[in-house]
Amino acid sequence: MSSEQSTTGTSPRTPRPGTQKSSGVVTKKGDRAAKEKPVTALPPVGEEEPKNPEEYQCSGVLETDFAELCTRSGYTYFPKVVTRPRPQQNFLSSTSTSEKAPQDDQRLSASGSQNSLESKYVFFRPTIQVELEQDDSKAVREIYIRGWKIEDRILGIFSKCLPPLSQLQAINLWKVGLTDKTLATFITLLPLCSSTLRKVSLEGNPLPEQSYYKLMGLDSTISHLSLRNNNIDDYGAQLLGQALSTLHSSNRALVSLNLGFNHIGDTGAGYIADGLRLNRSLLWLSLAHNRIQDKGALKLAEVLRPFELTHTEVVERRRLLLEKGTQERSRSPSSSRYGDSKMDREKSQMAGISNVASSSDKSEKIQSIKTPKGLSKKKEKPGEVVKKEEKLGPGQSPTQGTTKKEDATKAGKGKVTIPEQKISRGKGTRTGTKEKRSILLDSEQLMVEATEMVNPLLEPVEHRDGKVFMPGNKVLLHLNLLRNQITEVGLEGFLTAVQYQVQVTKSKTSSKGPMGLLWLSLAKNCFDPQCPKYTMIQELMLPRDPVKTKVKEEEAIAV
Repeated sequence: MSSEQSTTGTSPRTPRPGTQKSSGVVTKKGDRAAKEKPVTALPPVGEEEPKNPEEYQCSGVLETDFAELCTRSGYTYFPKVVTRPRPQQNFLSSTSTSEKAPQDDQRLSASGSQNSLESKYVFFRPTIQVELEQDDSKAVREIYIRGWKIEDRILGIFSKCLPPLSQLQAINLWKVGLTDKTLATFITLLPLCSSTLRKVSLEGNPLPEQSYYKLMGLDSTISHLSLRNNNIDDYGAQLLGQALSTLHSSNRALVSLNLGFNHIGDTGAGYIADGLRLNRSLLWLSLAHNRIQDKGALKLAEVLRPFELTHTEVVERRRLLLEKGTQERSRSPSSSRYGDSKMDREKSQMAGISNVASSSDKSEKIQSIKTPKGLSKKKEKPGEVVKKEEKLGPGQSPTQGTTKKEDATKAGKGKVTIPEQKISRGKGTRTGTKEKRSILLDSEQLMVEATEMVNPLLEPVEHRDGKVFMPGNKVLLHLNLLRNQITEVGLEGFLTAVQYQVQVTKSKTSSKGPMGLLWLSLAKNCFDPQCPKYTMIQELMLPRDPVKTKVKEEEAIAV
């Protein structure tokens, strides 16, 4: 009995095989092994060993590529790529809005204070806002970055994830702490992007060296450039004016330039005007909210009407005309395919004729001795050869005619006549087939027209009192001088320029070409808005403004 009790008493205390009692808890053998195994915690993103960003192949989705490249570069926190919010128009009626108002109030009151506080500061979080194409929800069209500093490492990431964006059209950087060094890195990034990128906005990024002009290089493809609020002074305006055009080069890609809210004075406005003298691509210019007075205003107005060429410009014009004349003479139809002059060609032709005549005399004597009498009758007289050689055109050498005759005598029998070739003047040299000749002539004509359009110094000029006057810039369509320090003295210069452009466009209404200013803003300056000069400018510009003209026509139709 005692033995039974001992066995029964000891059985609950002895653990079964496969289990272990520890601190009053019975655990299985597999659980003990799992608990004894150390837990491997995942380190944070910034603490793990970063992967090589060079090994990553971008997929063309900016959100994915930017996050992966930042992670591989060792960033723990980085801005998110979000869709740019658009203002939504409210099409609901007043009744529906009044019914929804209590519901919105209840929803706002029910939300916690923490959520409402976070929603207030979401706007200030560093983000990369993008605008997507309507057809493709993943194709990025524009990029907006504002309020956080862009470093070289971020630009290095952009240099990898922006080129695959095939639909990228604009990059907007507002107050991102650019320096002259990071701007140079950004400029090297632009050629890597898609060819659709045409707009760059760098607003609120003052630079000590004011190296914004590097964005307007000769190889630049930027069409729209905004440099507002960058503290650009007269020195920066000088660099920008030289980037617009110089005596030997001109920017051909830039269409619009916004220099508003800067510190440009009369001297800087003069530099911008100098850049407009020989620039024929800029259509839109804004100098609003600057420090331009009458002297700078008169400089800008002078470019819009016929202006006198300087001595250096006259010398350069003569050089270009001489170079153009040399090119036209080299392409003229009087020149042979070998590039000889007309006199040299005539001398060579006469020498060839005499050589052919003498050689024919010798061959006649030799053949008359060796050949029988019956065959000698079929031989042509040497005088006929001379006559046929005289009928050759100026573009064909005598040797070409002899080869044709020899080939024809081999192919045909009896007397062979060489067909006459009419002298063709003004149709170019005969090189190859008609298609090749037409292609060459068309390319030459286009090259001549391009040469005339490239440099405005080749435009027709007017000579007065021993001075050379060039037509004003009639390519600029939009000029904004809002809120400067211009008085009625500056208004007089713009009135003269507008009167000239109106007169020129009226006399050339049927011809195609630049129309001159269509929009001129001089409001909020240092003159009375009711002064006669300003009123005359408005009356002259009103019919030229296409927007106001369209509104006026719509109002007339409605009436």
